[in-house]
Amino acid sequence: MGSAAAADVLIPACAAVGVAFALWQWLLVARVKVSAYAPPHANGRHGGSSSVFRPEADDDGEDVAMGDDEEGAADGVVAVARCAEIQSAISVGANSFLFTQYKYLAAFTAIFAVVIFLFLGSVHRFSTESRPCQYTKGRTCKPALANAAFSAAAFLLGAVTSVVSGYLGMRIATFANARTTLEARRGVGAAFATAFRSGAVMGFLLASLGLLVLYVTIKLFGVYYGDDWEGLYESVTGYGLGGSAMALFGRVGGGIYTKAADVGADLVGKVERNIPEDDPRNPAVIADNVGDNVGDIAGMGSDLFGSYAESTCAALFVASISSFGADHDFAAVAYPLLISSAGLLVCLLTTLLATDLFKVKTVRGVAPALKLQLVVSTVLMTVAALVVTFAALPAKFTMFDFGEEKQVKNWHLFFCVAIGLWAGLAIGFTTEYFTSNAYSPVRDVADSCRTGAATNVIFGLALGYKSVIVPVFAIAVSIYVGFTLASIYGIAIAALGMLSTVATGLAIDAYGPISDNAGGIAEMAGMSRRIRQRTDALDAAGNTTAAIGKGFAIGSAALVSLALFGAFVSRAGITVVNVLSPKVFVGLLVGAMLPYWFSAMTMKSVGSAALKMVEEVRRQFAAIPGLAEGRAAPDYARCVRISTDASLREMMPPGALVLLAPLVAGTFFGVRTLAGLLAGALVSGVQIAISASNSGGAWDNAKKYIEAGASDHAKSLGPKGSDAHKAAVIGDTIGDPLKDTSGPSLNILIKLMAVESLVFAPFFAAHGGLIFN
Repeated sequence: MGSAAAADVLIPACAAVGVAFALWQWLLVARVKVSAYAPPHANGRHGGSSSVFRPEADDDGEDVAMGDDEEGAADGVVAVARCAEIQSAISVGANSFLFTQYKYLAAFTAIFAVVIFLFLGSVHRFSTESRPCQYTKGRTCKPALANAAFSAAAFLLGAVTSVVSGYLGMRIATFANARTTLEARRGVGAAFATAFRSGAVMGFLLASLGLLVLYVTIKLFGVYYGDDWEGLYESVTGYGLGGSAMALFGRVGGGIYTKAADVGADLVGKVERNIPEDDPRNPAVIADNVGDNVGDIAGMGSDLFGSYAESTCAALFVASISSFGADHDFAAVAYPLLISSAGLLVCLLTTLLATDLFKVKTVRGVAPALKLQLVVSTVLMTVAALVVTFAALPAKFTMFDFGEEKQVKNWHLFFCVAIGLWAGLAIGFTTEYFTSNAYSPVRDVADSCRTGAATNVIFGLALGYKSVIVPVFAIAVSIYVGFTLASIYGIAIAALGMLSTVATGLAIDAYGPISDNAGGIAEMAGMSRRIRQRTDALDAAGNTTAAIGKGFAIGSAALVSLALFGAFVSRAGITVVNVLSPKVFVGLLVGAMLPYWFSAMTMKSVGSAALKMVEEVRRQFAAIPGLAEGRAAPDYARCVRISTDASLREMMPPGALVLLAPLVAGTFFGVRTLAGLLAGALVSGVQIAISASNSGGAWDNAKKYIEAGASDHAKSLGPKGSDAHKAAVIGDTIGDPLKDTSGPSLNILIKLMAVESLVFAPFFAAHGGLIFN
């Protein structure tokens, strides 16, 4: 009883500390002031729509820009005003897109909540009578109708939390991008601290919010369920479904938006017009920067929240049907929540290392500082997991093991957490090796650009395929160790271990798009070359950390999906999934095909939207006199509208495919075929996601390697505008939808199908198999 009371204090307290720390980091970022006032230029012009242009030269031949100490104070005020104006344009565009998207998602959420209620309520013909518990023999559980209502309510809570997480992330990123640019005047260390603190605000808010809402949901639902923990934690799985459903549309819609703008801006701006990236003359440049926030920030935030919610819900459900669930040992059942709580405190200490204790002082210190975050958080979390395990869990207990009971010791679960933690680190460093231009794989891709775009594409694809090897072995070892020690619960805990430092992971991941936006704002505002070099250095490190973040997301998705798969099999009453059975093998084949179908839909959506964007950018360059020379302003709003319309229209079919596949398979072909479908999608989807993300990341950094010209080899391939650089840009545009749309969305596909199957498992077990009985 004492340990349960301690858990009731520690979980909300840690969440509150996380929120307080996020607010403190936000206040530190807010100290950097951005003023929208622009004084008149010497020629009498005030800051207006044209003030976002980078002026070529003033009358005395000097750039009118703010950057380093040698530049004048008046020029500095003008540059600050330009930064504020550009920041406002990006924020308005991102807000407009997300609110429009959320209107569509609100309608979908309401309809799907009704579907959940109707399907689950029909299991026992909407009976209001209590029923015998499925796992805890001799006990009575609440009516199925109550489970239907509470599952629908949990779905709505998960959806709202996911949307709020994504929106807060976007607001923080658009608040911080110009401030990072302005801090670059003081040095790369100040700019890094601003960008990383902003990422930490998002990371800690999202992790704390997810933990707190889930804890409160359990407590509120528990008022009705009382001793029926089996029904309580079964209904809570709807929380994970809601989070993952919103994440899918956020990732797909945001990915289509950002990559349509990015591809259009690069193909016309860099390849055809030979103008710099983020040049204000490019009509698609604002849409491109908006896309970084709605795709890489809002979409990624919802994605990792979904992973956290699903892994926690899977672990809680399996725990509830084990011995400490039957004994109503809340501290032991809440072990996943306690691990996440400890993770918040570990991430807090780790963040202070980068921002306060060991400050970045040079460009070369940026990438090591980010990698140090990963290593230190993993080491500290290993120690914290050891403490939590022995404090919260009994020395011995039994876990549900597909109809059998497995004896488990508390130190077994510590090793499950640890294997997930260190597997995540291995995946992260492998991803860095294959996507950072500091290592030979990306440099080989850059070198292949000597002979054109075709060889660049060939080398990039080969790199992506090869990069799958180590992550798959790391995931396989985690699965084997987790299952051997604690059955399906061990796999769920390994997934939670990988996600236990999600606050730090999100901070590192969000740092990338914020730095990317900062570089774009510096270019558009006409800031000095030294400022742009500093923001480019931050951006280059951010590209690699973004790839590492995707690696974590995909690796954790594999473990989460398998844990959800095991929970589904348990709930559906399946003891063995026999791949030699025709029903299962048919599902396996179809499931393995689904990630390809989904990828085809998302890739084509990006291509169609990018085609319209390219045509619009070409039209504006041809139709607006003086645009190419910088004497006229482009119509940014039209390009923003093209990306918005395309993403909202094109996100529906892929979402429908993912959501309908389990419903159709379970209803018409039964739980065994659905089990095969989930297994096929998991095995296929993880490997496509890793290869797509890493190929795209490698192409992106190969292009940046040539553009930076930091080595003799890179200089021999450049400069910008050379044939090798143009080949690299083409490779980068091919990789854009792979790494930012299809690849990241695939991990949501495998998670969402699994958690949806778990939520609807009672219906499929009772009424499924209309064709395959």
